[in-house]
Amino acid sequence: MQRVAALFLPQWPIDRLRRVERRAHAQPESFAPLPVQLPARSGGWRPGARWAQEDLTAGQASLLSSPARGRWQPQADGGGGSATIARRHPPPPTRSARHLPLAGEDRPPLITTIRNGNRIEIAAACPVAQALGLRPGMAVTQARAQVPGLDIRPADPEGDLAALHRLAILAARRWSPIVALTGSDGLFLDLTGTAHLFGGEEAMARRIVRLLARAGFTARIAIADTPGAAWALARHAGRRTMLCPPREQARALADLPTPALRIEESAVELLRRLGIERIGQLAAMPRAPLVRRFGAETVLRIDQALGRMPEPLDPVIPPEAIATHQRFAEPIATAEAIAHWLGVLVPRLAAALEAQGLGVQALECIAERIDGLPQRIRIGLARPNRDPTHLLRLLKRRIEDVEPGYGIDAIALHVRRAAPLGPQPVLERLDEEAAPDIATLVDTLATRIGQAAMWRMRPVESDVPERSSARAPVLDPPERGALRGRRDDVRQLDRNPPLPPWHPGWPRPARLLARPERLDHVMAELPDHAPRRFTWRGRPHRVVRADGPERIHGEWWKRDAERASVRDYFRVEDEDGRRYWLFRSGDGERPVTGDLSWYLHGVFG
Repeated sequence: MQRVAALFLPQWPIDRLRRVERRAHAQPESFAPLPVQLPARSGGWRPGARWAQEDLTAGQASLLSSPARGRWQPQADGGGGSATIARRHPPPPTRSARHLPLAGEDRPPLITTIRNGNRIEIAAACPVAQALGLRPGMAVTQARAQVPGLDIRPADPEGDLAALHRLAILAARRWSPIVALTGSDGLFLDLTGTAHLFGGEEAMARRIVRLLARAGFTARIAIADTPGAAWALARHAGRRTMLCPPREQARALADLPTPALRIEESAVELLRRLGIERIGQLAAMPRAPLVRRFGAETVLRIDQALGRMPEPLDPVIPPEAIATHQRFAEPIATAEAIAHWLGVLVPRLAAALEAQGLGVQALECIAERIDGLPQRIRIGLARPNRDPTHLLRLLKRRIEDVEPGYGIDAIALHVRRAAPLGPQPVLERLDEEAAPDIATLVDTLATRIGQAAMWRMRPVESDVPERSSARAPVLDPPERGALRGRRDDVRQLDRNPPLPPWHPGWPRPARLLARPERLDHVMAELPDHAPRRFTWRGRPHRVVRADGPERIHGEWWKRDAERASVRDYFRVEDEDGRRYWLFRSGDGERPVTGDLSWYLHGVFG
């Protein structure tokens, strides 16, 4: 007997937006601590003390109260009145119409909009907005007049449908081999012969709802003998999980409204005028008058829901993994034999990739030994590629990692990650000075040292030195501004790269420490003089030349804790000719700007 589950996602577009925002706000930032001056109190400083929380600013108190956002560390300078915020996560986001509100605040009603001709309508509304009377199809101007302070976002129907298709592929791989889309807000799952693998229909339905709820999606599910009955129960029964006993769909559907049959709106309105508002009333009427008055589609939907007519499903077929296999009559154990068969398998794999318009990004070679212990070779590529010569060259470099043991009786190549790759144009560059393509070099190096060991630095708009640069993928082109011209300009740019518009123009050290290191025994004249001597890593240094200060303020527009923070940087040279980049926390005049502690941030030369 066929059993079908209808999965209904009533808030799919809204839940997708919320999920994207949560992921965006969960991204950690990495930056060094900025000194913040705390009031000196007798008896030591305790993070949980009431006086400490009362004297802090609002931004500092929020960091202090949230161990996930920050960790306060008192400095071991004997004063007990200064501390450093060592943050491991970004500060709380500021309140705006485009972001989630802070913890403890109520979210404003969220709606998505779509253009319908010259009219902008509501495409989806959150439960709060629906409780206030906002419905899909209502004009946005009317919604704004009815509910002030709405959070309005543009709708993304294509993205919603693509995400639902990905969910269908996941369901086909995990829950049921036959999964079909039901419009843009649900799925059909054919559970015939599969529910017992998950503890029965009821346990499986609850498990699916819990998994989706954990991912942030509201879901309701109903299981019945027919897709039409399951669809109607999932949307109109009002329960998170609904199980219709076998052959009882007629009684389960009797009290549901006629729109649950998936018939046209005009037919629903005509039935309402005739006083027919329930499926049970409509199913009891003779078929011939219904066909003449409402058409054959209405009768077909009734028969499909009650199981009198079949309703085939159009399943979503998950893409099959691309792989090539080769078994041997006799085991092989030499590197030459392995290289020979790799030369046979790689062209087959490249042909399969070309047939699907894909390029491989992660490839795994599995050599099956006689004793059952597989030998694996994994390679990653910087960009999608299906050139058999390049792939074979990368695999041959790793043959030495294979231990054949008593022999290998099969070799397989599996594509673990792929990306679309269209036809590649063949152009003969007559320009001898054109920039070469380093993708093959990157792949070659990655097979030896790993992809994570290679990166490119990119500038970031920030005055704080440790935040002014970030890692980028190796093949990301360097930012050259708006320069698009002759080769001479490009060569001149490579020799003298321009500074970003936010760069102050002061020299920067060749080596910047990941975190500034505290200096001891510093002797300096306040407020604007460089130190005369200092101790770094247990070794004393006497300064003979110095230049500065260069003042850098904290990014108060991003973090309240840096509202008054100041750094004064100096370039100093010791008696041995070594040059360092130091800074003092504070301007030397106002205690609120810093605790006057010194740090070494970089090394010149």
